[in-house]
Amino acid sequence: MATIHNIVHSDNAPAALGPYSQAIVANGFVFCSGSIGINPQTGAVPEGVEAQTEQVFANMGAVLKGAHSSFAQIVKTTVFLKDLKDFDAVNKIYAKNMGGALPARSCVEVARLPKDVLVEIECIATV
Repeated sequence: MATIHNIVHSDNAPAALGPYSQAIVANGFVFCSGSIGINPQTGAVPEGVEAQTEQVFANMGAVLKGAHSSFAQIVKTTVFLKDLKDFDAVNKIYAKNMGGALPARSCVEVARLPKDVLVEIECIATV
């Protein structure tokens, strides 16, 4: 049986760093790859976890928009932190950007992330 899905691409978010899509829409859901804090216009990564987290949300928002979805439609996120000491700082920015939406979430500390960033967030949302 053939798999039916749509690839999502937004020029307002960084291009994929490898052989994957920014997101895939399938069966009423959008599955967003992890977003990191790369500025899509300059390719630069800002200093500090707060600035990187803000850029992550800008990037993730662009991909969600490209999939005809939004932060309010997110049902699950996974947050990857280089250092769990940044948990509170990331939570403040997360709460501000998510508004009243409180999707299911996991948060884990990892040894290393692409481009040596401090935070990466992936999500699943409805469309």
